Amino acid sequence: MSSHVQVQDPAFIDPRGPRFGAVITTAVLAVVLLTGNGWLLAAQTLVFALGAFSGLKLAPYGHVYRRLVRPSLPKPAELENPAPPTFAQGVGFAFAALGTIGYLSGVDALGLVFTAFALAAAFLNAAFDFCLGCEVYLLIRRGASRREPVNS
Repeated sequence: MSSHVQVQDPAFIDPRGPRFGAVITTAVLAVVLLTGNGWLLAAQTLVFALGAFSGLKLAPYGHVYRRLVRPSLPKPAELENPAPPTFAQGVGFAFAALGTIGYLSGVDALGLVFTAFALAAAFLNAAFDFCLGCEVYLLIRRGASRREPVNS
C-alpha cells in the first residue's frame, strides 16, 4: 500500500514539504534537548498540533516550504497522500506534549525522554526520508484492512 501517486491530484501534497518540516523540527528539538527549554518545546507542540488537527495546509513549516522553497524547485515526480504525514504530526504532538508537560512541571526526565523520541523520528525523516509515523499509519491501515469482513 503506497502513499504516493503519479497523478497531480490537488488533494495530495509534495512529499518534500514534510521532509523540509522535519529538518526544522529536528533543529528545534535538538535545541530543546540541549537547553531543556520547555517553552520552546511548547511552541513546537503547537506546530505539531496545527499540522495534526488543522491539516498540513495550515502547518507553519509547510507554509514556509510552499512560499519560500517550493517555487525554486522543479515539480515533484510524485505526490503523497496527506493522511500518513498528518498522522505523524499527531504522533509528534503526543510526544512533544508529554515532553512539554515534563519540562514545565519540573520532571525533566519526562521532558528529556519524550523530546528524544520526537527528535529521533524527526531526524529519521530529515536525514533518511524515513517517516516513522507514516510507516506506523500504513501498518495500522494494513492491519485494519485484514480485519474487515470479506463480502461473498
